[in-house]
Amino acid sequence: MNILGYEIKHGKHIAFKHKDKERFTRAKIIGDDYTEDRLKECINENDNHKNYTVKKRIGDIIDIDNNEKIKSSKGYEYWATKHNLQVAADIVVLMREKGINTLSQLDNYIKKNVDIRQDLQDKIKVIDKDIAKLSKTMEQVHTVKLYRQIYLEYKKDTIDNTFFEEHKSEIFLYQNALSELKNAYSKLPDTMDILNQLDLLHEKKNTLMQEYSSVKFDMKELYQIRKNYEKYISADIER
Repeated sequence: MNILGYEIKHGKHIAFKHKDKERFTRAKIIGDDYTEDRLKECINENDNHKNYTVKKRIGDIIDIDNNEKIKSSKGYEYWATKHNLQVAADIVVLMREKGINTLSQLDNYIKKNVDIRQDLQDKIKVIDKDIAKLSKTMEQVHTVKLYRQIYLEYKKDTIDNTFFEEHKSEIFLYQNALSELKNAYSKLPDTMDILNQLDLLHEKKNTLMQEYSSVKFDMKELYQIRKNYEKYISADIER
């Protein structure tokens, strides 16, 4: 809380006061989980975790001085004060979960996660290309098998224009597919092998997509923490 510009008062009930405010706010008003003992217990538990994850969404800071609704409602002002204090406590807990104590550490952590997200995106793109390539190969193998007999009939009598005109599209499809396969493979690929490779690629992609979704969620939380952090240390907002 000191990082966020708060003075902490210990006693029967722990209380916080922002450097720009006159009065202390007791933490107990935002719930039993925000007593001094419970906050210490939560932080100690999180310090023992090796894998840090964002467990709850961070709310938005409410600008009490410039909010029109607050100007006309003391009840809403009380709720907003309580809400902002809870957000501040959530920020501190989540930063401690990640071993972050300063703004520069938070920025470095965000950059690290940006790099992780980009790496996952790059890996997914590579797999997508491999899937597209194998899918095209599967289609080419299917075309060759489907029109092979027609092509063999054509080769028996290439001067039979009637047969050629009737099956011209199938013959060209066969020739093009076979030519591309020969450029990539020494022999006709086995469809079962292709299917097995596709299954493995899709499995890898699904795993990466889950990791990407997790990192993307974490990034939203980190940016929210960063935004709230800046507001707390630079804006004149009631905590």
